[in-house]
Amino acid sequence: MADTGLKKDREKKKRKAKEDKAHKKAERKANNNKGKSLEDMMVYLDENGNLSDTPPDPRRKKTINAEDISLDNKRPAEELVIEDKKGIITFYNESKGYGFITDMKTKANVFFHVNQLMEPVKENNIVVYETERTPRGISAVRVRKEKK
Repeated sequence: MADTGLKKDREKKKRKAKEDKAHKKAERKANNNKGKSLEDMMVYLDENGNLSDTPPDPRRKKTINAEDISLDNKRPAEELVIEDKKGIITFYNESKGYGFITDMKTKANVFFHVNQLMEPVKENNIVVYETERTPRGISAVRVRKEKK
């Protein structure tokens, strides 16, 4: 007779699971996003860069002259301070045309390409170089041997 208690518990759990499943199905049906109009799905960006569901107020619109927009960020020559960095060539593969410089101050490795060499170099040479950000990271440019 002990089996009937277990059987009732199993049936009760099955019934509860079935009810939960029906409840979740009803919730999904009620919150169905299909059939929303384009306006309901639109999101706008306000003047502070926050997303909003209300369109911007056309009275607050600012006009900008195209001539006032500068795409280059060149600064006057007196503001530019180019600092030459010093390092040691720790790896250089002449056949593949690239190598690495270890910076003497930061001990960071910087990639260089043979096209950026101002004069022929080899491993363990002390060089002076500048850095430039490339799509693949920081690279050394205008690499030349240090004058003693």
